[in-house]
Amino acid sequence: MPSLLYHGSSRPLGVRRLSAAIAAGAMAIAAMLFAPLPAAADTPWLNVSEDGYASFSIPAAYIQANAGQVSQVVIEGNFGPSFAWAEFGLTRRGDAWSGVLGPLRPGLYSYQVTGDDTKGLKDPTNSTSVASKSLWSTFFVPGDSVRLLADAPQGQGGKVETLTYGPKHEERSALVWTPPGYAPKGPKSYPVLYLQSGEGGSATDWLDLGRAKQIFDNLSAQKAMEPMVVVMSHGDGPDEDKEARDLRNAVGDRYRVLRDPAHQAIAGVAEGGAQALRAALTRPDQFDYAGSFSGLLADGIGRADTNAINHHVKLVRLYTGNVTDPAYNVTYRLTKALDRARVTYEFDGVNPDAGGNWNAWQENLIDFVPRLFRTVPDHGPSAGHGSLEGEFTPPPAGTTPTPFVTRDGFVTFETTTDFKDAQRVKVWANWAPNGSWLRVPMSRAGDRWRVTVGPLEPWFYYYKLIADLTSVKDVSNPTKVTSEPTWSSFLIPGERSRLLSDVPAGQGGKVESMTYQSTVANAERTALVWTPPGYDPDRAEPYPVLYLQHGSGQSYTDWVEMGRAKQILDHQTLDGDLVPMVVVMGNGNTSDFNKELLENIVPAARARFHISSDPSRQALAGLSMGGGQTFGVLKAYPGRFAYVAAFSAGFGSGTGVDAAAINAGTKLLRLYVGDQTDFVNSSFMASLPTLNNLGIHYEFDGVTPGPHGWDVWQKNLIDLAPRLFKR
Repeated sequence: MPSLLYHGSSRPLGVRRLSAAIAAGAMAIAAMLFAPLPAAADTPWLNVSEDGYASFSIPAAYIQANAGQVSQVVIEGNFGPSFAWAEFGLTRRGDAWSGVLGPLRPGLYSYQVTGDDTKGLKDPTNSTSVASKSLWSTFFVPGDSVRLLADAPQGQGGKVETLTYGPKHEERSALVWTPPGYAPKGPKSYPVLYLQSGEGGSATDWLDLGRAKQIFDNLSAQKAMEPMVVVMSHGDGPDEDKEARDLRNAVGDRYRVLRDPAHQAIAGVAEGGAQALRAALTRPDQFDYAGSFSGLLADGIGRADTNAINHHVKLVRLYTGNVTDPAYNVTYRLTKALDRARVTYEFDGVNPDAGGNWNAWQENLIDFVPRLFRTVPDHGPSAGHGSLEGEFTPPPAGTTPTPFVTRDGFVTFETTTDFKDAQRVKVWANWAPNGSWLRVPMSRAGDRWRVTVGPLEPWFYYYKLIADLTSVKDVSNPTKVTSEPTWSSFLIPGERSRLLSDVPAGQGGKVESMTYQSTVANAERTALVWTPPGYDPDRAEPYPVLYLQHGSGQSYTDWVEMGRAKQILDHQTLDGDLVPMVVVMGNGNTSDFNKELLENIVPAARARFHISSDPSRQALAGLSMGGGQTFGVLKAYPGRFAYVAAFSAGFGSGTGVDAAAINAGTKLLRLYVGDQTDFVNSSFMASLPTLNNLGIHYEFDGVTPGPHGWDVWQKNLIDLAPRLFKR
């Protein structure tokens, strides 16, 4: 079986932006709501488990009928680090394209299906829609951290309706949320918040992607916000005089709102945030509250009347995501300009976990709204948010180490000029939850392509570039993976990745090549052998030995190049956790592994290294295909190896198995498997009853979070190695 199953990849389809006004958006909504769903759309393409795993299964026949013949199918969505837009590659299995991603952090996710980069499809089995992005659907992963984004109990929330305004030949639309208990007539008037979307979006984005109604409903139920009317409009509205007058007059004529500046607030996202700031700073007598969510006020504040702003405007609050947010540097420059002008403002701090996207802006809205039209004691940043210490400036083009890694885990990739004519370039890497694989689109930077991704947790990462559907090596990165020529790797240092890092020079063991004659392959072959620090070929007692096998599509180099076996074994030896041993990593690509191991690899290792032939001092382990081979040896030669382990492999049939011999000759049989993103998880679980029924003694480490990949197998080796030769 293949060691990695998600190699399929595709170029991201450019996000379709509909810049039309809300009226056009409403027509799009109606079209999607009332159009009949295509045939063969009865079974949901997406199922989300209670613990946040998203399982996709798309009928191949539907793809063929609606997109034609394709070689690759991906799910595009905000699945990447910092909720960045990324691609999750599906695998063709039988009559469906499928894959499992997760566990996803709680929050709102949007996605579309794309074949071969350009053939986008809306999921017809998902009734959700995004008016400004006709191919998108959404799903919600609940959790305590996003409880304010969940639907309020039925009947307890406010209402949203459409407001049309302006001359008939220029008629526009806005969406208006009124609080619970609001009535068209009565003595009470309400303050009003104007919310603007960004360029290329629409007012409906606040509902479809921002979860604004849920936020207002829940904050109202908790009495965490003042009762107010909220007007959501397209981003080119209230900051321009005529649009502002038309909209504000229409709101005043239709709703019971207060019209004085003390009861007026304005905020927006991206360019809408810049417009909101300009409105408050250039007309400080109209808005007492202003919020900029990833605002792009790149032209500074102009000739601000500082005295007027500080006198009239009660709150100017700035928000930005981390360095992946296009507003990060802009916000830093803006804070310096406001400081120079002595304009009073508040800064929410840098959101470490999100970039310039709706997941961040939802949090911004939750922080901003409770500050309006009331006195609040806290004017500092949100919990966990950091300071703006300076602009984020990767090295100039052509000088970037590949990749360029910051101390806080942000990674910048840059191509050479070889791809200047490419249409789409992306980076494929194991940075999805628990080591699954996602592709993040890169952006043009002159004759090169660049992208910054993060923050990544300390760990070992591997990646490749994909240019117009073709996998290519990052030639600027000297690391290599022999069995995967287009892959490169890098390490994010930290305590979590300590065992995967190099030990100080001269303190670790040695890895040597061992050639041997294979009577199975009828050729000379090679194995890699790790010997521990201080290895003494002349000591009285031979060393115990672990024979460690790779998976299908791999070879003897993979445990060193990808599994970080040397680093793991070095650290565990220096930490005093490991019995000094020799580890032999042979070539398992053979038609008869039992013969290859016992007649070729083992004799060659004994001839070259001072290792034991005592079964109680020998161990055998392998991953995937190598795990299956390990089970094959255990069944055919019970007791030959006293320590046995299999990573992501099932035991298979129990026919002809001598359980008593296995139990008598095996001191440790330890099993490992990844979670439901590991495609052998179900077959592995199904094999446990076979072991139980046979009465074979074994240990199951429990599910290792992660897929059928190196993140899981590295953790398995870290757990296994200290257990060997201690019983």
